[in-house]
Amino acid sequence: MIERVIILEDIDPVLFFGTNNSNVQLLKTLFPKIKIVARGNVIKAIGDEKELIIFEAKIRELEKFSIETNVLKEEDIIDIVKGNTPEAVQLKNVIIYGLNGKPILARTENQRKLVEEFDKNDMVFAIGPAGSGKTYTAIALAVRALKNREVRKIILSRPAVEAGEKLGFLPGDMKDKIDPYLQPLYDALEDMLPPFKLKEYLETKVIQIAPLAFMRGRTLSDAIIILDEAQNTTTAQIKMFLTRMGMHAKMIVTGDVTQIDLPSYQQSGLVHSMSVLHKVRGVGKVEFNKKDIVRHKLVQRIVEAYEKSEARMEEAKEAKKIDKVIKK
Repeated sequence: MIERVIILEDIDPVLFFGTNNSNVQLLKTLFPKIKIVARGNVIKAIGDEKELIIFEAKIRELEKFSIETNVLKEEDIIDIVKGNTPEAVQLKNVIIYGLNGKPILARTENQRKLVEEFDKNDMVFAIGPAGSGKTYTAIALAVRALKNREVRKIILSRPAVEAGEKLGFLPGDMKDKIDPYLQPLYDALEDMLPPFKLKEYLETKVIQIAPLAFMRGRTLSDAIIILDEAQNTTTAQIKMFLTRMGMHAKMIVTGDVTQIDLPSYQQSGLVHSMSVLHKVRGVGKVEFNKKDIVRHKLVQRIVEAYEKSEARMEEAKEAKKIDKVIKK
């Protein structure tokens, strides 16, 4: 009889061992010839050497599965120990697994296209209406790359520009003023990473969330960099951002060109950069539309109503122009 110590890394012991150590009890049932003691992130196993080799291999499979899916149910343990593929792994179009094993999927054709363009290019523009999943899919791709150790960090940024609001009038210090603009990015991350892991990543700056102004002067390497709400950047700002890209880095730029909050005399940096870069090799583009909207079904109707209203306004403007020409 020999003893083997297995140290588990990057996992939540509560998730892995189960409520009241229910998963440990199941492992004891599945490996009756091995004495198993679990404490913290350590498993001590005593038994025959051949049995222990098989046991450790299965524990490593379970560890990998729980890191990828953020869940470890009894049926998953049984499948893996018996050499079967767990049901969760059989799903198609899964980008990553969120909290409690919730699969985060590329749910529409353009979301799937964004995944493909990201795999093929180092820079991708994702343009489309609110609720179409641009930012959510982009962050899921970044978290996947971090989990797969393809990059060392994720950098998420937004311009701190909103209609009718100025930072100076908001209460609190600089962090308090900026956080409301970055909250949608936090919301997405909270769906995809366990709280303890997200807190660790934020504290160690593995995940960095900052306003666009904080990007100046940096070279961003070994990272996935996402610029959200890019329609509210100026041409100088987006040029500054795009040229931050360092070695082994990828960028995703998202925005909605129908929701530009810049003053009328300023051109949107997103619109300008797409026209400048549309033929540059290594730059991909995905255009989302109202069919991609995955929020409440009423959101799609709202978008359609605004589109019709804007079309009528444009027709009225053209009619006025024609009237002026005729009168002259």
